[in-house]
Amino acid sequence: MIVLGLTGSVAMGKSATAKMFADEGVPVFDADAEVHKLYEGEAVAPLEAAFPGVAVNGRIDRERLAAKVLGDPKALRRLEAIVHPLVRKAEEKFREMAKKAGAEVAVLDIPLLFETGGDRRVDAVVVVSAPPEVQRARLLERPNMTEEKISAMLARQMPDSEKRARADFVIDTSRGFDAARAEVRAILRKLEEAGPKRKRN
Repeated sequence: MIVLGLTGSVAMGKSATAKMFADEGVPVFDADAEVHKLYEGEAVAPLEAAFPGVAVNGRIDRERLAAKVLGDPKALRRLEAIVHPLVRKAEEKFREMAKKAGAEVAVLDIPLLFETGGDRRVDAVVVVSAPPEVQRARLLERPNMTEEKISAMLARQMPDSEKRARADFVIDTSRGFDAARAEVRAILRKLEEAGPKRKRN
């Protein structure tokens, strides 16, 4: 089974692209969705112990948690030390199930794939991208978005140019959904032709 890492900076169209892979019958692991699940289950007790007051009615209040870790690298590392291993455990379970189901390709949709070293656990990386002006325009369409917020978001992520340079495949979403879907299908065809060989160490 070939494992693809799918990533891309904020507002590049990564979620829409992940759905395109799913529409082609490829199993997709959504790391963000997994974090949401953990914030209502397994991660509640350890996070409340580490950051008292972040649990409300048995689930993690994301705004309260963000207030505790924002601008505090030490607190952010503490948060990651709790959440990342739990997400990784869920990812391993997903891989096993996909393999048992006979999937030839599986996708790991991980926003911070490069930043967390996740690219070392996949066979190839797909980066979803768009020109900076398209990304900025999409972000400004979001409610309560400001230029300051955009700058802060982008500062936390690896630059798009670097992601593109490190990618095995790049999908440009600025040309519309049909073009992006065609690129998704082209990637799957290439992988089928290449066979199950690892592209990375």
